[in-house]
Amino acid sequence: MITLHEKAAQFIAQTPHLHWWNGKPQAGTTSQTSEVFNPADGSRLTQVALGGAKEVDEAVQSAHRAFGEWSKLSPQERSTLMHRFADLMEEEKEILAQIESLDVGKAITATRGFDIPFGVECIRYFANLSVQTPRDTPLSIANMEARIHRSPYGVCGFIFPWNFPYNLLLWGIIPALAAGNTVVVKPSEVTPLSTLYVAQLAIRAGIPAGVFNVVLGDGPSVGVPLTEHPLVKRMSFTGSGRAGADVARRCGQRIIPCKLELGGKGAAVLFEDTDLEKAVTQLAGAITFNTGQVCCTATRWFVHEKIYEEFSRRIVEVLQKVKIGSSLDEATEMGPLASAAHKERVLGYLDQGIQQGAKVVLDADRKKGSAGYFVSPFLLEGSDENICFREEIFGPTAFMVRFKEENEAITRVNSIPYGLANSVWSQDLVRANRVAEQLAAGNNWINAHNVFAYGLPYGGIHQSGFGGGVNSPETLNDYLLPKTIARPLD
Repeated sequence: MITLHEKAAQFIAQTPHLHWWNGKPQAGTTSQTSEVFNPADGSRLTQVALGGAKEVDEAVQSAHRAFGEWSKLSPQERSTLMHRFADLMEEEKEILAQIESLDVGKAITATRGFDIPFGVECIRYFANLSVQTPRDTPLSIANMEARIHRSPYGVCGFIFPWNFPYNLLLWGIIPALAAGNTVVVKPSEVTPLSTLYVAQLAIRAGIPAGVFNVVLGDGPSVGVPLTEHPLVKRMSFTGSGRAGADVARRCGQRIIPCKLELGGKGAAVLFEDTDLEKAVTQLAGAITFNTGQVCCTATRWFVHEKIYEEFSRRIVEVLQKVKIGSSLDEATEMGPLASAAHKERVLGYLDQGIQQGAKVVLDADRKKGSAGYFVSPFLLEGSDENICFREEIFGPTAFMVRFKEENEAITRVNSIPYGLANSVWSQDLVRANRVAEQLAAGNNWINAHNVFAYGLPYGGIHQSGFGGGVNSPETLNDYLLPKTIARPLD
């Protein structure tokens, strides 16, 4: 077990943690607070303030005032500040990793090895891309001098979930900031700590006060007034489909654009010529990474009948050996779920699936004697009508089905309304590409799952969302408003 860094311990011990606008902590107008728990043992970590419409208005007004200064900086000037922001994160990467691990429950090796460095890379990618992206595009039109000019929207609102608070925060706000917008963020009240720490680093990096603001609270109290605030010109929501539909409706009433990154029920299609060792390793890793709390992970495994028994035997052997433990134990491979309520939800799906006739391939260890929110990996198999086949569980689990023919697999993969991420496994690359083109998802990977790289577009379709995705040039352009400027020539 690692020793908590002094700075991380001091930061977490602050109580209550306050909102953040105008470049400093803000108490707001209410005395309400919410407790933040350590998922590994259920103990109280700290308290955070809870806000409402008044706090949202203060934060949005702060962002609105800061927009003039921030948007008038040149892309190079903003890029310089953002690189300094990234420098500070690299200097304090261990502190950030520990805060994120304690808050979410994920293994410290994962936050060190993926979350923090990938977030730093996000800042540098968009800082550089912003400098390289022209704000004016000439148009070749007869007898006319014309161009498309792109400028920032203004104040952009963001609502984030609890599973990847650090990475999703940066994936969302960094392209908006690089484009010259200012932001108001509502993190999950379950996992708000890394967001607040990042807000402090932004000020230390020289990013002007009011450019990055945070309001703490739940969806009805903070998310709704943020979405409805008249000075918010663009919204982004990451989370459940039900809440996303509500955000889209409210944005539609105000006629402002919104980006939705919603849930998924990804499929992995394994043909008879699959490299089993590679597939077993990656798919076991997919459902144990962040304890399966990953919207794009593969949770429906379509396995060709010729390799089904061998694949099943191998994957069970691997999953039974996964080291489950505290987030700050460096030997831990998979930590707890993020909250007690979510643990009950995941186990409730297991019970419902069995009640509907699913067969247990690998049962879950419910760890009833543990104060933490631990659930071991579990696998089910059965009918495509089973609830565990059709609904997103968001835990360390997958539903296995057999298939025989290519077209059969495609039809069954596409039988549910999600459309986020799938993978195809075959050494026949012609077939793999043919199948990938027919799968209903915004992201379809070949002989790998959970593939991320800056410059590689990532976004959902259908009930998994819309609005341009993340991590690519299209994302930066999402936060630049196109305007036509034209002059007829005499």
